[in-house]
Amino acid sequence: MRMKTQSGLSLLGVLVVGALASFVLIIGFRTVPVFTEYMAVKRIMNVLADESDKGATLVEVRRSFDTRRQIDDVSSVTGADLIINKTGPRTVIEARYERTVPLVANVSLLFDLNPSSAEQ
Repeated sequence: MRMKTQSGLSLLGVLVVGALASFVLIIGFRTVPVFTEYMAVKRIMNVLADESDKGATLVEVRRSFDTRRQIDDVSSVTGADLIINKTGPRTVIEARYERTVPLVANVSLLFDLNPSSAEQ
């Protein structure tokens, strides 16, 4: 008779794989809101750049951004933080901000974000 060898994970292997999987899930759950907010800011900036190309003033653009950011629950950027450049053929709206995401205890992730309406 032939003996078959067993294959699989030991208890220690399951614990290590579980710890790594939970760490990856924690990072994922904590960073998804940062990227959804970044995409919302970028989408708002593209809409406002189009409005500014159609004749909206700088004050109107900033006020419109503040209104739209409240609707989309954006808290990291305000209308005063916008850098608006109307020198070229298309209005370019930019912002620079940092977002710190706490992970576990005193370990945090720092995101340095620079959304712009110039990138398509």
